[in-house]
Amino acid sequence: MALTTEFERASFPLADDFTIARGTQTEAENVVVRITDDGGMTGVGAAAPSEHYGETADTVEAVLPALLRDVETVGDAHAIARIERRMAETVNDNPAARAAVSIALHDLAAKRLGLPLYRQWGLDADDCPPTSFTIGLDETERIREKTAAAVDAGYPVLKVKLGTDRDEEIVEAVRESAPDATIRVDANEGWTPREAVRKSEMLAEYGVEFVEQPVAAENPEGLKFVYERSALPIAADESCVTLEDVPAVADRTDIVNLKLMKCGGLSEAKRMVHAARAHGLEVMLGCMVESNAAIAAACHLAPLLDYADLDGALLLDEDDYGGVPIEDGRILLDDLNRSGTGARRTD
Repeated sequence: MALTTEFERASFPLADDFTIARGTQTEAENVVVRITDDGGMTGVGAAAPSEHYGETADTVEAVLPALLRDVETVGDAHAIARIERRMAETVNDNPAARAAVSIALHDLAAKRLGLPLYRQWGLDADDCPPTSFTIGLDETERIREKTAAAVDAGYPVLKVKLGTDRDEEIVEAVRESAPDATIRVDANEGWTPREAVRKSEMLAEYGVEFVEQPVAAENPEGLKFVYERSALPIAADESCVTLEDVPAVADRTDIVNLKLMKCGGLSEAKRMVHAARAHGLEVMLGCMVESNAAIAAACHLAPLLDYADLDGALLLDEDDYGGVPIEDGRILLDDLNRSGTGARRTD
């Protein structure tokens, strides 16, 4: 088998400016990877790099030629473990770049077998948690409007960005606009440990389900302080990036939030799921603001999860790719009538 590869940068405008405690995003810069076998079948993946983890579209484009040489040298779409091992040896870190290649390989391998990826893995499409829909930071009245729109669109779970001096005002506005929704909050490292404990008590009064990343990842003892005193369960995101981080946070969180763009690909994400289970942790899979060229693959991991936060493509105003159907927050893997991840060009 011979494999050929290519990549291109793609910028996708967001439906609304997306603000978290660290800043505002108006567009998503992804880098799309395509891997084609000698029969003309193509697998698609994408990188959605985050500057917070030291990656940009420029760095992704800089390392992809070396990563794709590994793909072409091995030349076998089904030798994913070998290729992923070589990529990790070729490029240190750069997980989003490696994730793009991992996704494209998995897409191509499943297509060659004529199966959706979740069926290749033997997973149960009826066992998917609903995805949350994220409400970013904004003026309070605009937050009310965004929340009402999400409710009207049928999303039963809302993830609310906090980490400000008006957090209670924001949560109150969301709860009033969505009285029946499940609400989760994400401080994106925005609080001190003692502040996080106080705010957990306030958030519990609004029926919040859990709190994600209340304190800085560089403060593991602060995370443990919050975990031991919080009125709500705690999820670790920035504190849990790689497989090695799972046992390190096992005594200071209830939930780990995994992301393909943090860990470097689908194989590593599955290893992290199993490691989390072994440590008695619940598992959420999150995302960056991503095209369906990336999100589609993440959806196939949904049967392994307790919680899903896979709304990255839903936040885009335009996307060149379609993916796994999502309806009323439900990830409809069993409605996928295509092999591979389901990602495909829509133009």
